[in-house]
Parts: sequence; C-alpha cells; structure tokens
Amino acid sequence: MHTTYKITLGTLILFVLIILAQAIKASDRPNVILIITDDQGYGDLSCHGNPVIKTPNIDKLYAESVRFTDFHLDPTCSASRAALMTGKYAHRVGVWRTVSGGNHLRAKETTIADVFKASGYRTGAFGKWHLGSNYPYRPMDRGFEEWLGHGDGGTGTTDDWFDNDRVNDHYWHNGERIKKDGYAPDVFFDAAIDFVKEGKNDPFFIYLATYLPHSPHTVPDTSMVQKYKGRLPDKVAYFFAGIDRIDQNIGKLRLALEESGKAENTIFIFMSDNGGTEGVPLFNAGMRGQKASVYDGGHRVPFFIHWPKGNIKQGSDVNDLTAHFDVLPTLIDLCDLSDKKNTDFDGRSFKQQLKQPELKLAERTLFVEKQWVFTPEEWKGTVGMTNRWRLVDSKELYDIQKDSAQKDNVINQHPEIVKSIQQAHKKYWERVSPGDRDTPRVIVGHKDDPEIFLTSSDWFLTDGPWNHAQVAAGSSETGAWDITIAKKGIYRFEVCRWPREANAAIQGVPKFEKEVDAWKVDGEVDKFIYGNKVKALPIESIELKVGRFSEIQQVNSHDHKIVFDVKLKKGNATVISTMHDKNKQLIAGAYYIYISKVM
Repeated sequence: MHTTYKITLGTLILFVLIILAQAIKASDRPNVILIITDDQGYGDLSCHGNPVIKTPNIDKLYAESVRFTDFHLDPTCSASRAALMTGKYAHRVGVWRTVSGGNHLRAKETTIADVFKASGYRTGAFGKWHLGSNYPYRPMDRGFEEWLGHGDGGTGTTDDWFDNDRVNDHYWHNGERIKKDGYAPDVFFDAAIDFVKEGKNDPFFIYLATYLPHSPHTVPDTSMVQKYKGRLPDKVAYFFAGIDRIDQNIGKLRLALEESGKAENTIFIFMSDNGGTEGVPLFNAGMRGQKASVYDGGHRVPFFIHWPKGNIKQGSDVNDLTAHFDVLPTLIDLCDLSDKKNTDFDGRSFKQQLKQPELKLAERTLFVEKQWVFTPEEWKGTVGMTNRWRLVDSKELYDIQKDSAQKDNVINQHPEIVKSIQQAHKKYWERVSPGDRDTPRVIVGHKDDPEIFLTSSDWFLTDGPWNHAQVAAGSSETGAWDITIAKKGIYRFEVCRWPREANAAIQGVPKFEKEVDAWKVDGEVDKFIYGNKVKALPIESIELKVGRFSEIQQVNSHDHKIVFDVKLKKGNATVISTMHDKNKQLIAGAYYIYISKVM
C-alpha cells in the first residue's frame, strides 16, 4: 500500500507539472488580431503617399511593423477571404465569385479558425464573412466560437436584415438575430475589444473584417465627411470618411490592447481584401488597374505585421513576392499551432523574413485570376507573377521592377520567361480545377441550424438578384437552390416575396419606419434602394418544387408568406419556387424561403 501511494503521488505530481507546463506554454503563445479592410487600395493610406487622406493610427502601425511591399491577393473579396482562410488558392477551394453560389467556401476545407481553435485559442469573427450564409458555411460552422456580422456579403445583400444601413442595425450573432445601436464599424471593433478583455490566460485569434470603406458609404452623421465635402466628389468623400473611421478604431483597439497588458504578445496584422475603388483616380501608388483587374492595382494591397515580443524586424520592408495564402502557414509557424491534417497548402511561411526582411526565399510563380464564369477557361482573366514579371492573360508581359505602371508590354522580347510562366500555369490549372464549380449544398434539418434562410443571391445565374435593391425593384430572374436533407421528415417551406422583417404582403410593398441611409443615392434619400424603385408585383399564385414534390397555391391580398409542408427523404434535392400572375404567367422566382423541420 505504501509503495502504491508513492507511485500515485509521484504520478499526480508529474501530471500537475505537465498541466502547469501546458498552461505556461499556452499563456506564452501570441494572440493574433487580423484586420482586413474592404476595397481599401494600396494607395488609400497616407503612409503610402496619399496626398489627401490622413491615417495617423495606421501610419503609426506602419512605422512599427514589418511591411510587405509586394503582397497580393485576389481582385475581389470572397476569393481573397477564401484563400486567407485556407492557405490555398480560392479556385481550389470552390470560391470563384461573390454571389451566384460562387462564394461558398467548400465545407470540407479546414479554416484558419479551425487550426487556432484546435490549438486551444479562443476564436472570434467580427464583420464581413462572405463565404456562405447557412449551415455548414457560416463562421460558427468554420471554427469561430464568437461571430457578429451583417448578412453574408454585407449591408444590403439579400440575407442581411432588410433595412440595415450600418446605423442602429440588426446583426447575426452566433446564428441569432439581435439589434445593436451604433455605427456598424464601431460595433465590430467594440466587440473585438470585449473579446480581448475576456479570458486572462487563453490566447485568442480575432478576424476583424470592417466592411469599410466599401459602399454603401453610410455615416452616422455628416460631420465625418465635412473635411472632404466640396473638394472631392461625394463618393470619394464618403469613402475617405470610412477610412478615417477605420483609422480611429484601430487606434482605439491598440489602446485597449495596451491597457489589457496584451499588446506586447499580440501579432497585429493589417491588410485589405483587393485593390482600390473610389480613391484610385486620386492616387493609386503608380499602379495600373483597380478592384476586379488582374493588373497590380487590382490585387496588390498593404500588409503590415506588428509583434513586439516576437523580436521581428519592425520598421523594415519585405520586398519579396508574397500572398494571402502565405498567412495561415506563417501563423502556424509563429504560434506553434497544430495542423493535424498536415494540410497541403499553396502558400508558405514567411517567418524567416520577419526577422530577416532582406532574405530572398526560393523563386516561385503565383497566379491571380478573376473568372466570374460558370465554365472556367485557362488564362481567362489571369496573371502569372514572379518577383520580376507579370504575364497577363498570356498576352502581355511586364517587367514590374522597371515598369510598375505596366505600360510597356515586352512579351516579344522574352519568350523564355513567357514559356516558363505558361508551364507553371499548366501545373496550377491541374491543381485547382477538380471540382472547381461544384455547387454548394446547404444542409436542411441539422441541429446546428434549425432554420435555413434561402435567398436569391445564391441562384446559379450570371446576373441574379443578390441585394434587396434588385428584389425590391422586382427582378424577373428565376433560379434554384441545391440542398441536402439531413433527416427524413416533414419540412415547412415559407415562401416569400419580401423577407419577414419587411412585414409586407406578397402583393404589396413594405412601409418604412426609418430613412435608410444605405439607400442614399449621391447623398439624397428617397424611397429608392441603390437607385431602384420599390415595386409591387401582381402575384396571384406561387409554385414550389422540391425533388419530386410540386404544388401550387393561390395568393390572397393579406398573405405575407405561402406555407408548404413537404415530406422529404434524407439526401440531396433541388428547390425551385416561382411566382405567377392571374394568367399563370411567370413573374419571377420567389426571392426568399425559410425552411425548418416540423416532424
């Protein structure tokens, strides 16, 4: 008995020491805050030479960071976010557009939040997501324990609250709708600050995606815009006012980190999601192109990384070609995270360059593309990049080190360079193409998402209605959704012309209780949404088809929804719902459907 007691005590002591060692190791791990702004170009910062806008807090961060001067991502936001989340090309993980179902990050992919969470980090996403709006595509399904945001694509998209305008809005919070007063960008930064203050020892990963300065250019009061009004076009004035607000909130967040004692051991990253928009005509840092372009102005963005305790070479520049899918491999390296799946990344770690910015890593060829098409084509809307060269659409070659404005096409002078990049593209194409246009399937009847909200932005159409503006104007398009039924049973389909919160009859129009700033057109408010009128449709019947089920119901003047109870088997199905007039002529597809399991 005595011997057994000694062994047990010794084992207990060893166990306690192991737990303490793990706790110490966890507390030593750096926190990570990744801020990604929306449509802010490389030239939309005073530290990058912009002659009008002043960004003192970002400038301070710039001075205290390792800056990556040749950092690239995709020319539009969903693709950039998908690559950032996975460390892989967006084309390879199923994201190729911002709407039409092309923005859903493939469900089987491991995300940056999955990796941090598996390594003991608290994980929070605040702001824009744009990678899917129903299970299993929401932030809370992809490794984030805390999530606060508007609709998937942002303010005004069809899965956003109908009259949101970034002031006193309704939000998705961990899958539930809540109302919060205040200016949406401030709300997200405040939520991130609260998250920083929670938990004394557990390290955290925060993904803070601002929506700003992307349109709608809404402000809580016009004083934000006064210093730009009159000397700049209205859209540029509101755009710059949004950047001012980002700058102020970054200052507030960094102060909160200091006051919490967590600033020294927090990796603080600032970046944007694609090239600039409204500010480009004023200043574009000498680049050609803007958002959606495969010239450098469409995809070269600011990237700053600050980490006092990491002893990185802050105040220095890395001039090597780097990209969004390098971020996750680098953070795994810096934070000693566990990648249990041994992921086959497209990116690579740049940890070494944080301490040796002058270090040149092995030369590689990267590709950026914009293919908003249902049948992708090799080299369509594509640029191949090396440290020195840019091969655009396999037709134009630019020496970027001599010609940053990409004015002098030297393709005929360097056939060997062209051939080398073309060969690299063949390997790239083989890697990213399998399953590249598989349609996403939301899962209906799953315990983690008891009610699915289907909207027209996910119709697989070239130009489907993706925002409340187009829906309000009565878009005549018709589309379909692919779903997976988790369990057999009776499912209720509530088919609507307007979302619930609009509180409007199918044959009528909503009554507005506030002036919606997001519906401003050049600063003036009337009953328009992005310039489109709110339109009543002469809907007399609605048809629903789900797999083999098909039924038509009449619409009465007081109906806000038409309810179908459908018996479904477990498995895949396609949903199509259409609205018809008194002559049974097609008017449009039903824009909104709520689905829940009732038996």
